Amino acid sequence: MTSRKQFKAQVRARMAKTGERYTTAFAHLSGASPDGGWVLRGGTDPDAAGLNAMLAARGISGLDEALVFGIGGGIGAGYILWEFKQHNSRHVTIGFTNTWQYVTRRSEKVLARLGIAHEWHRSAPKAARAWLTARLDAGDAVMVWPDRYQIGYWDLPEELDGHGGHPVVVYRAAGNQVYLDDRNQVPLTVAREDLDRAVARVGTWKNQALVITDSDRAPDVEAAVREGLRDVVEHLSAKSDSFSLPAWRKWSRMMTDTKAAKAWPKVFADGQGLDHALQSVREGVDGRYGVTGGNLRPLFADFLEQAGHSGLAPRWREIGAMWNALGEMTEFPAMGAQLAELHAAETDAIARLKAVVD
Repeated sequence: MTSRKQFKAQVRARMAKTGERYTTAFAHLSGASPDGGWVLRGGTDPDAAGLNAMLAARGISGLDEALVFGIGGGIGAGYILWEFKQHNSRHVTIGFTNTWQYVTRRSEKVLARLGIAHEWHRSAPKAARAWLTARLDAGDAVMVWPDRYQIGYWDLPEELDGHGGHPVVVYRAAGNQVYLDDRNQVPLTVAREDLDRAVARVGTWKNQALVITDSDRAPDVEAAVREGLRDVVEHLSAKSDSFSLPAWRKWSRMMTDTKAAKAWPKVFADGQGLDHALQSVREGVDGRYGVTGGNLRPLFADFLEQAGHSGLAPRWREIGAMWNALGEMTEFPAMGAQLAELHAAETDAIARLKAVVD
């Protein structure tokens, strides 16, 4: 029998050969059998891709991932450097989506702007398990928020146990296995007990679940797009240096400051945890390496093209490439300079968008 360690090695070998994401390679090698009806579309942003798949499954037309992403407010900004004394590690959290600090907010915005009927559910573990079982038995797809470490297939280190995760869609049960849509393009299954444990792990959104109850209609996408455009402009025009564009300017300063408590030259003076922090930056900004789609500026460009602002899209693709370049940097002054350029570029790009939205 192949051990878990051997299987993970096989998954990574397939990734190296094919260029597939971990979830896709995992699904191919796990032997998950095709299901009967759900369409696996892949995707970039977990929230938008999952919600788009759920809407399509209910026969709600006129949407795709980019439109759902933009209707929810599209891109955002934010930066936090975490220090964990227990593991002597540092981790960088970067917010690239609108209201990224609120795990369900974007989905709420999308459904409200489209006028889609839906149900949120949250209860104690036993009741949550029963509710999910009943929904799956009824043929519904359910969005849940499992802990990435506990769900298993991301192959994360134990130190990330309980750090949370992005939404996935549970769309079918088969025996003691459930089928998940996490932007994979071939069927992916996990043990039901693993899913139940993962969704009950993080107190902030413990057993949080969403199901769409609407069906078979075409919402007013144009009006929802207008609201999404106004939202992204308002959100990124705010003055917060934690949750809006000034966060990039603040982060830029932290790369060369020597006095601030969270300044990188001070935090990493002994070199401890620097590799981990740089890895988390690379995984956060570049969708090829991380688990949440990277900086998402190219997806926003796709939205702008569909929203009738194709002239603004190329600049956001350039900004996306600038973020990817940041992920390859290791010298603090160079990173600080790049972040300053990114702050200026995004501030100007949002000003240009504001001019056409107003």
